[in-house]
Amino acid sequence: MRYPGEIDQAVAQWLEGQGAGMRSATQAMSKRYKSGGATARADLAAYVAARLPATFATNKRVLGEVAAIARNFAPKTLLDVGAGPGTATWAALQQWSTVAHITQIESNPAFRDLAHHFNMTGGVAALLGATMVMQTVQSATLPDSDVVLASYVLAELPEPQSVEVAAKLWQATTQVLVIIEPGTPQGFSRVKAARQMLLKRGAHVVGPCTHAHDCPMSGQNWCHFKTRVQRSRAHMHAKSATVPFEDEPYSWLAVSREQQDLPQGRVVSPVIHSKHNMSFELCDADGLNTRTIATRERALYKQLKGLAWGQAFNP
Repeated sequence: MRYPGEIDQAVAQWLEGQGAGMRSATQAMSKRYKSGGATARADLAAYVAARLPATFATNKRVLGEVAAIARNFAPKTLLDVGAGPGTATWAALQQWSTVAHITQIESNPAFRDLAHHFNMTGGVAALLGATMVMQTVQSATLPDSDVVLASYVLAELPEPQSVEVAAKLWQATTQVLVIIEPGTPQGFSRVKAARQMLLKRGAHVVGPCTHAHDCPMSGQNWCHFKTRVQRSRAHMHAKSATVPFEDEPYSWLAVSREQQDLPQGRVVSPVIHSKHNMSFELCDADGLNTRTIATRERALYKQLKGLAWGQAFNP
């Protein structure tokens, strides 16, 4: 996993200039995050060492899914709300080289200054002219943009207010809105509420849903996925980790002004392989159902044996 341009080097050099004490700050931040809380109070160095890689990997995974479905989408303008150091913007620039004008909205002065530093030193042409707005998403006037990114933003807000903010983001969206939240019950609850509101306002689903029916997830069943993050030395040190990777859980939603050709379904659970079959939970237009593919169905089993949690299902 690499950030675009020379941002890898810029991040590494910035972290080298930070002092010790990241471990305790990282533990406190991780505890808040896993409970569905905000990262607005996060220690800056702890965030860059521990949360930035996972946030980037998640954004890259989600935006790749969006691009795979909305194949003709080629955004020229990008709005990143709650931009932090610019992580979601970097993932979008890797996905769409067509982005020419960027607006980043960030109310935390420390994150804003760090985003400006990376914009100026990361060697990415589109970032050099990025517009940085120091306001909250609630108070900011949002420019109309082809793609609007709200990555780990709604978690900072009370749930009723998060729906209002999602409506404001949709109003600024000329083509595609992407919302990413922690893969916790609280994170998914915000995504689900935003989805319900957006569909009522005429938005068309891009993903992860493969239909516009009511979400079948409820109770202890919440829609989330995981992406594997390779840890850097700084990441492992900050988390006192011995394993060189971690699995980052996330929930997401992408909607468009235009209707898209959607997959038949999406795998919403780990795929379980046994001697005689493979089974997984599938979400499609009929709701949630368990699919089992027997090994004796050789052609279909061979086609699907590499299927993984989170992938689109098109047998």
